[in-house]
Amino acid sequence: MQPCNLSYLQPDWPAPSGVHVACSLRTGGISASPYDSLNLASHVGDSARAVEKNRSIWGQALGCRPVFLEQVHATDVVPVHADTPDGVVADGAWTRESGLACTVLVADCLPVVMCDADGATVSAGHAGWRGLLGLRDHGGAGVLENQFRVHSGNDVMAWLGPCIGPQAFEVGDEVRQAFIDANPEARACFVPVRTSDSHRAGMPAKWLADLPELARQRLRALGITRIFGNDGGPQWCTVNNPMDFYSFRRDRTCGRLAVSIWRSV
Repeated sequence: MQPCNLSYLQPDWPAPSGVHVACSLRTGGISASPYDSLNLASHVGDSARAVEKNRSIWGQALGCRPVFLEQVHATDVVPVHADTPDGVVADGAWTRESGLACTVLVADCLPVVMCDADGATVSAGHAGWRGLLGLRDHGGAGVLENQFRVHSGNDVMAWLGPCIGPQAFEVGDEVRQAFIDANPEARACFVPVRTSDSHRAGMPAKWLADLPELARQRLRALGITRIFGNDGGPQWCTVNNPMDFYSFRRDRTCGRLAVSIWRSV
């Protein structure tokens, strides 16, 4: 079986020369349904041969080696070098070396890439709500804060890729309250799901969460003002665009998209 023509998203952002970003779409690979077709994750039940081939296709499209992590919805961000193997346990990666693509896999969680104004350091982070919120015993720092630290306070810009949108991301009251406890401004990122039946039954409150805006709040708090990409619009929603994006919440069994950032100089 020959792969289909490969297409992918590229940010419209003023990154310095030599910094490149690509976000895969679900087409262009060899995986069979329900992983069709460019599944890049090895942990979802897809054929190992298909994943290996798809990763080769992705690397050829980038023109460099993508380094794949074992993501665990936590906050660690690790350096990657030429001898870094795939499968390091972390939810973010950074490098100052050329020819290596910091890569995160998503199927509803939010991918965030960053680079310095001079292009010296690039990083990628996997931000589900747990990783975005951070851990109390780590001072509340989440994956974005840990990602930002590797950039040494230089003028940093960020690009947000596709994720579950604010019309599809339903969460419980405990998630909303955790974000508000960390930052009262987060209150604006939650809209109640109003159902008369659940209200009468005294069921726990449900909310629609705006994950991209929660991330933007975190980035602005770090002093990052140049933020591009996902603004919560419907075209970015993984759940509601099944032709382009995988979505775990929509399909449960599915592949994963990759977002990669790399330096060519």
